[in-house]
Amino acid sequence: MTPTRTPDVTITVIVYNDAERLPRAVASLLRQTYTNIEVIISDDHSTDDTPSVARRLEAQDERVRYLRLPENSGGCSAPRNRAIDIARAPFLMFLDSDDELPEEAVELLLNAHRERDIDFAMGAVERIRVDTGQRSAWMPHLVAERRTVEGIESEPGLLFEHLSTSKMYRREFLDRHDLRFPEGIHYEDQLFSAQSYCLARAFTIIPQTVYRWYIAPFVAAEAASISNQRHKLSNVRDRIHVQTLIDAFLTESGHESLRADKDYKFLKHDFRMYAGDLPYRDEEWLTGFADLVTPYLETLDPAAYARLPRLERVVIQLVRDRRTAEAQLAARGLGHGVAPRETVTDDSGATYWGGQVPSSSWARRELDITDLELEYRPFSSAQFRHEITSVTPGPGASVDLAIRTYDPGLRLPVGPQRASVVVTPGRRQLATAFRLDPVRPGVFEGQVRVDLGAAQLPVQGFEGVRHPVLRLNQQGLSNSGVLLAPLSFRALTASQVGTLPHEMTVEPEGRGAGRLQVRWRPVGLTARVGPVVRRVAGPRVREAARLVRSVLR
Repeated sequence: MTPTRTPDVTITVIVYNDAERLPRAVASLLRQTYTNIEVIISDDHSTDDTPSVARRLEAQDERVRYLRLPENSGGCSAPRNRAIDIARAPFLMFLDSDDELPEEAVELLLNAHRERDIDFAMGAVERIRVDTGQRSAWMPHLVAERRTVEGIESEPGLLFEHLSTSKMYRREFLDRHDLRFPEGIHYEDQLFSAQSYCLARAFTIIPQTVYRWYIAPFVAAEAASISNQRHKLSNVRDRIHVQTLIDAFLTESGHESLRADKDYKFLKHDFRMYAGDLPYRDEEWLTGFADLVTPYLETLDPAAYARLPRLERVVIQLVRDRRTAEAQLAARGLGHGVAPRETVTDDSGATYWGGQVPSSSWARRELDITDLELEYRPFSSAQFRHEITSVTPGPGASVDLAIRTYDPGLRLPVGPQRASVVVTPGRRQLATAFRLDPVRPGVFEGQVRVDLGAAQLPVQGFEGVRHPVLRLNQQGLSNSGVLLAPLSFRALTASQVGTLPHEMTVEPEGRGAGRLQVRWRPVGLTARVGPVVRRVAGPRVREAARLVRSVLR
């Protein structure tokens, strides 16, 4: 169809072999409350049914145009750039074929442009997990307040929001600076966004959601997005390469004052993503990772390191020192307050991660964990390390755990310790007490049988995942910490029978810290009746159901 009028906004949908999800993406654009738009489907030479799907969408609405690249470029930049070349509107936006725009996105961002003379407008991003449906906000603190920023130097923290898809650009701004997506590299958004931030005279931030980003964290490796291919060393190489391009741009454009903030962003966001994966990598990968990342880490501003939490600095330094096995141990504690297995103290009284005093002054500074106050912090927030050394099936719906607890701050008194494994499906805790016996100073071991069939589940059943914790009790005080499971063991499945039949699976978490994980799934009568109870049961009905259940027991 031939367009009848000049559009105000061109939205480019880039696609490659995504015939299934492309219609959803385009439909989200055609539903926009602001209708004078142009949609360019830019196809990176797909080999599936994408061309026929795209041509059908083009035929159905005169606002849709289909552009097919003559050969596959292998990235996002070329299809975006070719679309920019033919775009007819003065304002430009970008959408990936597996995502969507909320219905008011175009109207909200265009209004921001019409209110002020700005180079681009940006808004909030909603992330949606495709496996669970869970919704979360991307960098919400950066877009919580409506404002116009005149120069990125006034808010360098915005460098963390490096998505090009959450923004509407003035075409004249891109052309004035010959600003296009860099071709032939991955992580093109990071360079493009850094350049946009630095070159813009002013840009407006609005708090409303303007982009829906669908996340598939556990998709098969061959189908994973670029950012989810962290298992490839080439992915590490690409990410570092784009950082060096950003560094060069900051120098050439006179924005070197942003370097410390940009370096902090790399450490806190980019490196941190790889750090969480370290426990699951083999020695060959770890060695290759250290070889790739260490030379770049050595170029970063020391002030960027100083802004990180202590444990993140520890992981980075252990990688730089090629102490990769210890880096894996440290990485399992990120975000969970997990102590090291051991520490060492030098003549000055400083305490360091691991069993050796670091050799260089820089390493001593980074591995110094004195500020964690392992020996002195209140017992409720004291840091221990609880590792499960074996997981075996017990009778019925029970599981036997062998647990080793490390107490590097020597907070626990000599002798046996009272402990419990606690898990809470629904609202009621299942606490199983056991004893931890000392095996040497700062190390305790114990055995516990956890009967998952004894858990008191909600009357409507429970479907979900829980991560048991280990609770220590001392003089009326308690301390709870995560239970680190073996990184791989055969998942154990058991059934709970009776009035509320469920299936329970005990497995390693499979990511991050690798906690022990228990998954509940209603089966049988619970699966059939539970949804009905959730829809109709008020407090009185639920209480009556509880009474019936107690009588049946």
